[in-house]
Amino acid sequence: MQLKSLAHAKIAAKAAALLAAGALTLTACGGSSTPAASEGGIALINAGKLTICSDVPYEPFEFQKDGKIVGFDMDIAAEVAKDLKAELNVVDSSFEAIETGTALTQCDLSVSSISITDVRKAAMDFSTPYMDDDLTLLASTASGITGIDSAKGKKVGVQQATTGAKYAADKGIDAQQFEDSGLLVQAVQAGTIDAALGNQSVLAYAIKDKPEWKRVENYATGEKLGIAIKKGNTAMAEKVNATLKRLTDDGSLKKFETTWFGQTAK
Repeated sequence: MQLKSLAHAKIAAKAAALLAAGALTLTACGGSSTPAASEGGIALINAGKLTICSDVPYEPFEFQKDGKIVGFDMDIAAEVAKDLKAELNVVDSSFEAIETGTALTQCDLSVSSISITDVRKAAMDFSTPYMDDDLTLLASTASGITGIDSAKGKKVGVQQATTGAKYAADKGIDAQQFEDSGLLVQAVQAGTIDAALGNQSVLAYAIKDKPEWKRVENYATGEKLGIAIKKGNTAMAEKVNATLKRLTDDGSLKKFETTWFGQTAK
């Protein structure tokens, strides 16, 4: 997801939610109405709550279902909150605020399918990577597209200002820009575009039950996803990394992948 700059209406709405600091809330551990203190003396923006910023929707990483925010990222965030003995509080933020680090003035962490880049590492710290997420090109079976070259001159959709959009431009494709992944996926499902280029996790998930679409090429860009942490907050980084290690060692992370992606993420 990853270099996105959202359209004005969406940014305004999400900025308002971010300033409200707590627009959407999930409980990560227990059912107590009294939030537990965080473990290890880590100061949290909201006492007893781990407040995370996330750009919703970005299915299957984070999206609303039955009035709650769920997804792969949310399962991981809930485990971090549990290890901190805190309640999970999710703030719906623009990705612009997340990728620039601004969101970390309102949130303890940003968990939103964030690709780790050198530019972003200058503004925030990152956890150890929790997922590889290269690019893929989808095409409708009726389009005749078999690769990036044959996609030129066709209706190719990308998400605004993402690595997918940059890759398409670098390859000489004049792609149709979509404000967010949800709108791009809708265009795929409606058949208003011939192809889509973006991160394989989201796009492969979008066509898993659609035989009229196929993945025609994958591009190894080396993208890795991480949790964003305020610069210099080593205590929080250690806690987050400890949770990720536990989830990896006990098989939970692989279980979360299977739950949300099946076999489509690779």
